This record gives sequence, C-alpha cells and structure tokens, in this order.
Amino acid sequence: MSTTVADSTTKTPRKKAAAGARKARSADAESVQIAPAPDADAEEVELEEEEADLADEPAVPAAASGSFEWDEEESLALQKARKDAELATSTDAVRAYLKLIGRVALLTAEQEVDLARRVEAGLYAAHKLADTDAKFTPTMRRDLNWVVRDGERAKTHLLEANLRLVVSLAKRYTGRGMAFLDLIQEGNLGLIRAVEKFDYTKGFKFSTYATWWIRQAITRAMADQARTIRIPVHMVEVINKLGRIQRELLQELGREATPEELAKEMDITPDKVLEIQQYAREPISLDQTIGDEGDSQLGDFIEDSEAVVAVEAVSYGFMQEQLTSVLQTLSEREAGVVRLRFGLSDGTPRTLDEIGQVYGVTRERIRQIESKTMSKLRHPSRSQVLRDYLD
Repeated sequence: MSTTVADSTTKTPRKKAAAGARKARSADAESVQIAPAPDADAEEVELEEEEADLADEPAVPAAASGSFEWDEEESLALQKARKDAELATSTDAVRAYLKLIGRVALLTAEQEVDLARRVEAGLYAAHKLADTDAKFTPTMRRDLNWVVRDGERAKTHLLEANLRLVVSLAKRYTGRGMAFLDLIQEGNLGLIRAVEKFDYTKGFKFSTYATWWIRQAITRAMADQARTIRIPVHMVEVINKLGRIQRELLQELGREATPEELAKEMDITPDKVLEIQQYAREPISLDQTIGDEGDSQLGDFIEDSEAVVAVEAVSYGFMQEQLTSVLQTLSEREAGVVRLRFGLSDGTPRTLDEIGQVYGVTRERIRQIESKTMSKLRHPSRSQVLRDYLD
C-alpha cells in the first residue's frame, strides 16, 4: 500500500473524494471513445481476431438451444443431427460472452495507473471504516464511504477491461478435461486476485502481472477438477515437469527417453519415474466405442480375470455331486465331522475344539472320529471316483 495514498485519504478525505470524482467522471467519459492502446498485447489482438471470426459465423437456430427427447423410431442420422445442435449451444454461449466483454475498451497505461490508485484508495478507506476504535465525523464517514464505492467502481472497470486476457490464456488449456467456459471462470477468479494485489508503483503493465495469477488459477483448477481421479496439485506439477523433460529429450535424442535417462534429468530414481508415469495415466471408459462403425465397446474386448471359466464351473459341479454321494456312504456324525473339519459346506474349516463343541464331545474324540473317517475315505471303493479331480 502506498504511503502517499494512505496519508491523503486520512488527512483530506473530502479533497480525495473530490479528486476521485473528477477522475472517475473523466475516465468514464473517455472509456466510451477510447481506442486500443498502441502497445496492446499480441494475445489481445489475437483474441479480437478470434472474436471477429466468431461473429461472422452463422447463428445457431433458436431450436438448438432447447433439449430434445429422441423418439426410438427416429433414424440415427436425425439423432446425430439433433445431438450436434445441442452441443452447439455451448459454442453459442462462448460467442455471446466474447461479444459482451468486447464492448469494454482496452486501457492505456495511464488509465491502468489511475484505476489502480482508486482501487488502492478504496481498499484503504474500507480498512479505516472497519477500525472500530477510529472516530469520524459524519462528513468524514460519508467521504470515506464515497471513496470505497469509487474504488469498487474502478475495480470493476479494471476487471472488465481485462476479461479478454483471461479468454486468451484460457484457450491454451482447452482439451484437458475442463470446458472452455469453466476455464474462463477460473481465470476470472485469478484476475480478481490480481486486481486486488496489483502494485502500480512498480511500473509494470497490469496484463503482465495478471497473467501469472490467471494461469495459476486455471492450472490449480485443472488439477482439482479435470481428472476423474483427483491428483494433488504438487504431484500434478511433478507430472508436468516429467512431460516437459520427455519432450525435450525426444527432440534431443530423436527417440523416447528411457526411465534411467529421465531419472538422471529429474535427479530421482528410475522407480520413482515409473511411479509418476503411473499417476499420469488417464482413465478411459469401458463404454468407449471401438472401430469405424462404432458398434463395439472397449469392455467387450477386455477379459474378466475373476470370471469363472465355464469348463471349470461344470467340473466343480460334478465334483460336488461325487463328493456328496461318497459322504452319504458314511454315518451322519462322520460326514458332519468331515464337512466341518474341511469347510466343505461354507468354505470355513473348523478346529477340533469347535467341532467338539458342536457335538458335545472332547477334541480328542473328534480327532479319533476324523482319523477313522479318513481311513474309510481312502478305501478304493470310495476314493476312486474322486481321484480324477486331483489333477
């Protein structure tokens, strides 16, 4: 905060308010007829050309802005045409936004400084009014309130005059998981932050200072929202660094760099490089269409490793039937002990103590029954039908 502005606001609020009013009226009057600054950024010029191109495009019919309920009997071509019409609504919204922000003229360096001074004075006046210990006369309080409102008007003017810079930067991040309008919205938040922290006394253009804040806001929003599985911001920065080094080594070596070469450039281990590459992978949908005709989905070609093989399922069913028939040749207690001991019913084997509690006998008695029953099962008359399943 500039000391000069602070002192002037504190000592002579009425003079400050009057001077601010004259500057506000002159700035508002000039903003209607002012032309773009001669040293306007190339990004702003490029955006003006893009806006002109959008304005020349034919408007989307009004029917395209509504939603459609597709009839099952409609042809595929008609359904595709209606879907394209709905998607065009998003482009139409971008074109309308570009026309809206294009109505505000660009600022010269002098106007940026004047608006920044008014913003700073407004912030300082708001700070003074928030001080509960300060004593102000009704006139001084009225003047400070006017300075606060004037600072808000200057802040709004500075924001609206630089919205095209946000669009110019946001279009560089399209196609990375976030809609274009969402990128613009996040960039606008960064622009607001830049307006609040801009120091005009440094002598830099506001667009130069605001570019960093806008990019910071967009990249952080992408890290939080663009991925289906969220990755921490610091890890996203590491992934971006790895991608940049991969591109540099590809240009230098003429081939894809190995994990060892990447690890040497990033000063980390090769295992860490492989781990970062795992994080960088993007998930894809199993419903994604495959082929030119689009009648097959990716999920149709991926094997389910946990699915039961039909041959094994049939063989297991036959074995259960054979095992049941063999156990029926035993007494009820012997068959029950074998079922509990090996978990043949529910897949959970029991200990001798647990089985003894079920039948009300000691664990030693259960061991004897188990030993006797297993000897019976080893007899060829019973074991022969089950030996074929041992393979």
